[in-house]
Amino acid sequence: MKSETSRLPAVLAALAVLAAIAYFGWPYLQRSLAPAPVTPTVAVAPAPLDVPPTAPLAPVVPEPPAIEHPIEPAAAEPAPEAPPLPALADADPLVREKLSGLLSRKDMLTFLQLDGFVRRVVATVDNLERSHAPAIVWPVNPTPERFTTLRRADGVETIHPDNSRRYRPLVQMIESVDTARAVAVYRTLYPLFQQAYEGLGFPGSYFNDRLVKVLDHLISTPVPAGPLAVTLVEVKGTVPSLRPWVRYEYADPAYESMSAGRKMLLRVGADNQRRLQAKLKDIRQRVARR
Repeated sequence: MKSETSRLPAVLAALAVLAAIAYFGWPYLQRSLAPAPVTPTVAVAPAPLDVPPTAPLAPVVPEPPAIEHPIEPAAAEPAPEAPPLPALADADPLVREKLSGLLSRKDMLTFLQLDGFVRRVVATVDNLERSHAPAIVWPVNPTPERFTTLRRADGVETIHPDNSRRYRPLVQMIESVDTARAVAVYRTLYPLFQQAYEGLGFPGSYFNDRLVKVLDHLISTPVPAGPLAVTLVEVKGTVPSLRPWVRYEYADPAYESMSAGRKMLLRVGADNQRRLQAKLKDIRQRVARR
C-alpha cells in the first residue's frame, strides 16, 4: 500500500488538472452553452389554465434536543420484555416494592419519604443546582437534632465539629445501598422519572441528562480545609424566632452564593462530604456514557 506521502504528488497533479480545465475551459463552455439566435415570431397569448391552488406549507416543527446520556441496559444484561409500568399517579406501590430490594423496611421508614417518591426525586435533583431546594419535596426525611455552632475565642462562629455526627446515619445508609442494583431499579422505572420531569415543566428534555449534570455539579464541590464560619441572620420585629438555628448563613459570600446542593454538602462536614461524593461518582459512571 502506498503511503500518504507518495500519494501527495498525484493528488496535487489532479488538482492542477482540474484547475486548468476550469480556467481554460470556462470560455468554451460559455460559448457552447450560449443559446442559438431565435427568429422573432408573433406572440400568442396562451389559453388560461385551471391551476389548482398551492397547498400551504406544513409548519416546521423543531426537533427535540439530542439526548446526551440515554438510559440503556448494561452490555452484559439481557433485555427481556418488561411488564408495563403503572401510571405515575399509581406507581407508589411498585416503587416501594423496588426500594425494598435495596433497603431494609426500617431504613425505608426512617430515612425516606415514600409518598410520591419518584416526583420527589425528580424535583429535588432539579433543585440541587439552584439556589433553593425546599425540604417539602425532598425524597428523604430532614436530619433530626439541631444545627450547632461553636464560637471561637476571636468571636468568629463556625459550624460545630460535632455537627457532622447528625448526618452519619444517613451517609451510612446511602453507602450501604448496592449502586449497581440501585441503577438497575432506576433503569426499570426510568419512564416514570421521565414523565415526572416533563410534568415538572420540561417537555422535550431528558431527565437523565439533567441528573448527570447535577451529579457533576455536586462531585466538583470543593472540600473545605477547616470549619466554615457562619453568621446568624437578624430578624427584625416583635415576634421572637422560635428556631434560630435555621437562620444561619455562611459568612463567606463565595460559599453562601453556592447552589443549594453544594451548601448541603458543605454542611455535613468534610468526611461525610468525601464519602457522599465517592458514592455520587459511582452512580455517575453507571448512568452516563463515558
